Amino acid sequence: MTERQNTAPVTAVVGLGSIGEALLHLLHGAGHTVVAVDTDLDVLARVAGRLKATTAAAGATRSADDVTFTADHQALAGAGLVVEAVPDDPAVKADVLRAITSVCAPGTPVVTTTAALSVARLAVATGRPADVAGLRLFTPPAPGGPAEPVRTALTSSETAAALDALVTGAGLTPVTVGARPAADATALVLAFLNRAVVLLDEGYATQHAIDTAMRLGCGLPHGPLETLDRMGLDTVHARLTELWRRTGDTAFEPAPLLSRMVATGRLGRKTGDGFHSWDETGALLPGGPAGDRDEPAARSVRRVGVIGSGAMARGIAEVTATAGYPTVLVARSAAKADQALESIAGSLTRGVRRGKVTAQAKAAALDLLTGAQDITAAADCDLVIEAVAEDLGVKRARFAELGEVCAPGTVLATTTSSLSVAACAEASGRPADVVGLHFFNPAPVMRLIELVHTGTVDPGVLATARAFCGTLGKTAVECPDRTGFIVNSLLFPYLGAALALLERHDVDIEETDDAIRHGFGFPMGPFALLDTIGLDVSLAIQQRLYERFGTPEYVPAPALQELVAAGLLGRKNGRGLRTADARR
Repeated sequence: MTERQNTAPVTAVVGLGSIGEALLHLLHGAGHTVVAVDTDLDVLARVAGRLKATTAAAGATRSADDVTFTADHQALAGAGLVVEAVPDDPAVKADVLRAITSVCAPGTPVVTTTAALSVARLAVATGRPADVAGLRLFTPPAPGGPAEPVRTALTSSETAAALDALVTGAGLTPVTVGARPAADATALVLAFLNRAVVLLDEGYATQHAIDTAMRLGCGLPHGPLETLDRMGLDTVHARLTELWRRTGDTAFEPAPLLSRMVATGRLGRKTGDGFHSWDETGALLPGGPAGDRDEPAARSVRRVGVIGSGAMARGIAEVTATAGYPTVLVARSAAKADQALESIAGSLTRGVRRGKVTAQAKAAALDLLTGAQDITAAADCDLVIEAVAEDLGVKRARFAELGEVCAPGTVLATTTSSLSVAACAEASGRPADVVGLHFFNPAPVMRLIELVHTGTVDPGVLATARAFCGTLGKTAVECPDRTGFIVNSLLFPYLGAALALLERHDVDIEETDDAIRHGFGFPMGPFALLDTIGLDVSLAIQQRLYERFGTPEYVPAPALQELVAAGLLGRKNGRGLRTADARR
């Protein structure tokens, strides 16, 4: 730890948790002279050591010796600007802000970091509201990442200008979110992260599987457990506890595993140990599923069958043919099979126009595709993928047929997103041959496949399905057969909680979506996502989840039922939550 005196004005950071440390790195990298203050000597030593390791690894021109690390708040006396980054607790922040203003000269800009607290109240509590502004940060900031400058009605023009200079000088992108949407977004995402911990603690899936599934299946910048590590498990635990205390909503009751980890000092990236492991520079260490040395060899797949002609079946057939597999698409009629092949050709043509597919690859894929109306066309396939309507009766009927016509050893797969794989397997009469291959829509674009195994599947079948997914350029995440699998079981309580917000008169759908995007880096907010999935599809999945689990987080949202009943289905028919027709 280095401690020295600076005679020139400096930028000070008070509180070296996940947010404070990230700001320290940004400011140091941008050439600021920095004083870093924390009352915990272990934290000071840890952050100083990590800054030293990071700058050395990056070959930076500035070293960690350019930063003063101290536990003495008196070091703030000469600061030109102070950033307060202590935990998002109003009482703690108010005390620290008063300590800062008692040391700093009047007129010194003081910036409080917060996700959802009232900057105005914190400013008034200091007795020097003109000097105080806010910087709304939901997760630890990264270069080019979003940050919302927050001015109160009492913030002076000098402080406001200093805040703007801080944001641009640190290399952050200013955004506009608002206090109410920020609070709603924070509550939605924290409950989602907490639920991921519960899923892990239940032993349903590994941390690698959960994070990979949510990152690839939903386009998140990081998986939920990695996000928790980056935010700091203690920070998230405190926020959840406060939300639980204030609302009584058990969705915010910290998962027992989260509480145990915090109690034992496993705080995530900041300590190098959380749901994942982190090196001395704060970089995520590689990890993933361990290989099984006794795993049987995968069987050869030379020809693929796809049963169905809808959007998912067409997408899967396009993927398999593009990957070089001769593929037969079996529809209910010759006309539907022809229409499906025409649709695939159109999709490939659009891919060529966008530069995603070469003309040669398009031609090769179309040469490998054939259509049929009789399920016996799949008899000589090595792997058959059922992609018919999401109706268990329809699927079971198809599997009964496949069990009769397909040769012994043929791998049979269902694309169900929420139904029982075991029920399909049982209907086939050969349950050892059946797995779930949950492709995500659109199949040619989405990299994730949830590889679902039952208790009766043959290990060789599972190995074949796993290897097959790899040849398609997809990432297979394995999980046991259970309604919702990983993605839907975590996604739909989050979407349902967003729909519950519509019961309030002060909620703006677009503002909430923007807060999720800007604050947490999600590719779209919950309302836009519901429109994209389809409100009718979303309702059907919620109903199945509730039928299976019967717990409050899966109760179908009344608003969703009413929207579907009124014919508002989302993007598919131009009338939904965020479509022009629905909002007139």
